Amino acid sequence: MDALRITLLILLVLSSVLLIPLVLLHKGRGGGLSDMFGGGITSSAGSSGVAERNLNRITVGAAVFWAVVIILLGLIERVG
Repeated sequence: MDALRITLLILLVLSSVLLIPLVLLHKGRGGGLSDMFGGGITSSAGSSGVAERNLNRITVGAAVFWAVVIILLGLIERVG
């Protein structure tokens, strides 16, 4: 049980480190911190290229993986 917990903790750290740049790579949609750094100047509402759609899919997949690891860690902590 302890090896599984350590493995899940390592996966949690790796997925968290992966999620940070994935979220930061997204284009700003206006209003908020993205406008402060110039993200709102060039963003065009409605146009979404293939690269942006792929980035969205990868980000959602990484976020779902992160959430599953969190839930599994919570279940292990509750049982153990």
